[in-house]
Amino acid sequence: MESMKSNNGTLSGNNGKVSLEERRRFLSLGLKITGVLAGGSMLSLVPVKRAKAELLGAGVVGTYSYEPHYAMLIYNDRCIDCERCLEACKQTNNVPSYGYRITILGRKKIGIAASKMIREFLPVLCNQCNRPPCVRVCPTRATFKDKKNGIVMMNGSLCIGCKACMTACPYNARYYNRDTESVDKCDFCFSRRLQNGETSTACVEACPAGVLFFGDLSDQKSEIYNLLHKPEQEIKVLRPESNSKPNVFYL
Repeated sequence: MESMKSNNGTLSGNNGKVSLEERRRFLSLGLKITGVLAGGSMLSLVPVKRAKAELLGAGVVGTYSYEPHYAMLIYNDRCIDCERCLEACKQTNNVPSYGYRITILGRKKIGIAASKMIREFLPVLCNQCNRPPCVRVCPTRATFKDKKNGIVMMNGSLCIGCKACMTACPYNARYYNRDTESVDKCDFCFSRRLQNGETSTACVEACPAGVLFFGDLSDQKSEIYNLLHKPEQEIKVLRPESNSKPNVFYL
């Protein structure tokens, strides 16, 4: 969809941010802004009703040439918000106190009894997209998709801190590291664990409730492959309207 711009050719503000008035105007039209590039042009507008998770079949997993093809499966109804995954991630990957590589979103919903409200928690991290918007917008190729294992990586030495990748990410899964002056994100613990012979991520090993599963989709005998390919399995992915083809799935 074509960007809606002001008289000077950019969105309101000098830094490419969308004003509250503009957001309200788009919402009144039934549209939701899902990304704005650093230069001020709009990355995407989608119908509000579609800006959510959707139930999909096993076909959403897809078949790709990566080997190993790392992916994560999350049982969000098991999450108890203990935050052990967050702490393990921060310790393993030296994440500063203001940063994050995984977050836990929470909301209240109506329980079995209509009068009773319950809390629901949703772990969110980089979805290691097969069509990553962050890679497409990076002007220096600091963020790239590993051709062997499919993980979306960051080369901090090439990052100029423009934050275009942060804006383009449909999952808000990146943060700016003030200490290194570069953007940081989850890499499935590749640099700290996987490339050193470990077979799982720090968050998976720390979770006491069996919320997170990690594995290799190129191995048809692996647990994660079989969990995701059960007959008539209903799978959720976040923001399917972005067409990013994620490698993080929810059951």
